[in-house]
Amino acid sequence: MDLKIEIKGMDFSYGDRKILSGIDLTIDEPGLVCIVGPNGVGKSTLVKCMLGIHRPTSGTVCIDDVDISGMTLKDLSKVMGFVPVTSNEVFAMSVLDTVMMGRFPHQKTGVPSSLDWKIVKRSMNMMDVRHLAMQNFNELSAGQHQKVAVTKGLAQTPRILVLDEPTSNLDARHQLQVTETLRDIAHEVGMTVIMVSHDLNLSSMYADKVVIMDKPGIVRQVGTPVEVFTKETISQVYGVECEVIDHKGRPHIILERALSD
Repeated sequence: MDLKIEIKGMDFSYGDRKILSGIDLTIDEPGLVCIVGPNGVGKSTLVKCMLGIHRPTSGTVCIDDVDISGMTLKDLSKVMGFVPVTSNEVFAMSVLDTVMMGRFPHQKTGVPSSLDWKIVKRSMNMMDVRHLAMQNFNELSAGQHQKVAVTKGLAQTPRILVLDEPTSNLDARHQLQVTETLRDIAHEVGMTVIMVSHDLNLSSMYADKVVIMDKPGIVRQVGTPVEVFTKETISQVYGVECEVIDHKGRPHIILERALSD
């Protein structure tokens, strides 16, 4: 059964500085959802409110009509996984054991069960990192490190997996590989994958739905890439002159110049 996440009238502030304003957003279908927008519009803050990491100043975040403010983080982590944009974690342990950490919310004794091991191995196969199983996590390349972080999130078996700029430190090949894999997994297992991204064309190529944010911390539009990535919208939100052409049924954005303030 699909999981619905619904945000109603949500504001969020750091002290006197308002970051999010009047957010209304419903995501109720599996697939890849990309959240895009300029720097400083609150993309990362929005997903942290979804995850219960930040408590909204006002408004609600509900999962299947249940307000998450009444849920513990452990209960939330059983249905929602999170892969942050960067990690300062340096685990002096194998990749296999690192991925197993994703199973923690489901363990009662702290001892992995046969099901835990099965899910970990399946997740590693999905992300094509099983060959790294016995390598030390802290000795991996940036691309391998990011793929293992995503694998750890998948091993959590969430119904919604949230990733904050998972391709930011990757080269072009790995950006394509990780994004395509996430989309394919979302479709194959019926998971909702929510990904914050700065790459408009990568989002256009793979997303089922796009959420575009604008100043002052609002959701400007939600829809398919064809609906959202228009010349007018990109120009107004990003302050650029651009052309949008069709490429295999998806918009491809060609940036031409920055518009003056």
